[in-house]
Amino acid sequence: MTHMSDEPFDKRVTPFKDGVTDQAHEGLVRARSYVVGEVLSCYDASAPILAQPEQGAEQWDQLLLGERFKVIERKHDFYWGQALRDGYVGYVPVSAFRADWYLPTHYVSTLRTYVFAGPNLKSSILSALSLNALVSVTRYENGYAYINDMGWVFANHLSAFDTFADDFVAVAESYINAPYQWGGRESIGLDCSGLLQQALYASGYGCPRDSDMQMKLGLPLMIGADLQGLQRGDLVFWKGHVAIMVDDSHIIHANAHHMKVAIEPLSEAVSRIDGCGSGRPTAFRRL
Repeated sequence: MTHMSDEPFDKRVTPFKDGVTDQAHEGLVRARSYVVGEVLSCYDASAPILAQPEQGAEQWDQLLLGERFKVIERKHDFYWGQALRDGYVGYVPVSAFRADWYLPTHYVSTLRTYVFAGPNLKSSILSALSLNALVSVTRYENGYAYINDMGWVFANHLSAFDTFADDFVAVAESYINAPYQWGGRESIGLDCSGLLQQALYASGYGCPRDSDMQMKLGLPLMIGADLQGLQRGDLVFWKGHVAIMVDDSHIIHANAHHMKVAIEPLSEAVSRIDGCGSGRPTAFRRL
């Protein structure tokens, strides 16, 4: 049974603005108008999901190539709507999309790969795709896969949706030294929650976008001030931040101190973050 809600809802993942929402929320969210949104595919290697319909606005999230976006409204050169992979709501440039795109058959399973003009490594490079980008393979030649009328990708850099990484921490480690990018999910730059999300996606698991949402993953751990009892793959949360344990005493995280993805002792990170006034860890979780 469902009921019409007047309670506050999370606007990050609920497309509601000026009394308008997606038709899927009819009967759940009280609105003036319910819109049947058009689903489009991101055709850029990455595209920003912005807080406002203007260049230079804060980036909240990103779309990667092939990810779907449900358009609720157009404002000038921006669509407002919801990303269908992680549910985030915001504005995306109209130029990032094409209609009637191929359904994905594979995803990029290496950190980054090139799209070549021809099926050989000496061809000119047309684009570079990030881990977890979604593509449709239409034919193979010379060890390369032709994708979406775009060009050729080295076939071994793609995987079908029944094959995933065995160790999400190892995936996270492949991002070492990638620059910190607020709201980023791409291989050339991402933030703390983006790192966890992309590592889990590549391992066949769903994952929400922000660290407070991710704090609901797995099971809680009772860890004392001595920080003992943690193991590889455990998650450490602060207010507005998440890190992944790489062993019993070190974390990997995209962070604004190093301004990149880095591995460091958990104890040092705890002391530094607490010293900056952000407090000690608020939760520990095991997947």
